[in-house]
Amino acid sequence: MASLNCLPHSLPIVSHSSSTKCLVPGNPKRRRLGLKSSRHSRRQSFALTTRAAVDGVSAVDEVSGAAKYAVDEVTSLGRSPLKLKLLSAVSGLNRGLAATEDDLRKADAAAKELEAAGGPVDLSTDVDKLQGRWKLIYSSAFSSRTLGGSRPGPPLGRFLPITLGQVFQRIDTLSKDFDNIVDLQLGAPWPLPPVEITATLAHKFELIGSARIKIIFDKTTVKTTGSLSQLPPLDIPRIPDGLRPSSNTGRGEFEVTYLDADTRITRGDRDELRVFVIA
Repeated sequence: MASLNCLPHSLPIVSHSSSTKCLVPGNPKRRRLGLKSSRHSRRQSFALTTRAAVDGVSAVDEVSGAAKYAVDEVTSLGRSPLKLKLLSAVSGLNRGLAATEDDLRKADAAAKELEAAGGPVDLSTDVDKLQGRWKLIYSSAFSSRTLGGSRPGPPLGRFLPITLGQVFQRIDTLSKDFDNIVDLQLGAPWPLPPVEITATLAHKFELIGSARIKIIFDKTTVKTTGSLSQLPPLDIPRIPDGLRPSSNTGRGEFEVTYLDADTRITRGDRDELRVFVIA
């Protein structure tokens, strides 16, 4: 069977051999220089069409899917300078603990630029984009230097010897689990070493509208790490609603204002700006 080596719009010359050759009109030198890259892309399209036919998938769907991927890649590259600008604005701020009023303004302005470039977030048909373990790199509320951020919480480094470590969000879109995971170091009287713990604040979440998330607190699990990692975890159940202070309802809401494969921006119900990267 004759091989198919001809590019579209070329003129076939049929010989008596088992192969089919192509003659491209015009200067041979121009053919070599001008069609080298296009030949590669056309071969890719031909391969996509052939694979689609074998798999029983529409060739149009297959090629359009490849085109969408290419558009997504270009769009992501177009936003890269804005992402770098945001990351530069929040770098060196110790997740916001060291942020000044000027730092807060710069971070907010950089986030708004990226949010505008990305457009509205719609999770109603693709909530799986939230799936994964996300590392917090900035929170505007941490400038208050409390673990509660804009809500009441233990102060950091003032009255209690608490050092904040890494902060993560672990989201499971299938089970609707939404866990805030915080590494802490608690000071101890000399000569005892500091106690390292990981606190997991377990929540359930639900999607409200297209991009707003509602979380409901369930319980806190505290696990010692480091030299005391052999100790079992301790579960602290949720305080009944009747005994809860009015300032701590165990519920919260925030809006996802930007989301791609590795970066997420959220704005909380108390104007808290958070920036996450995939961990």
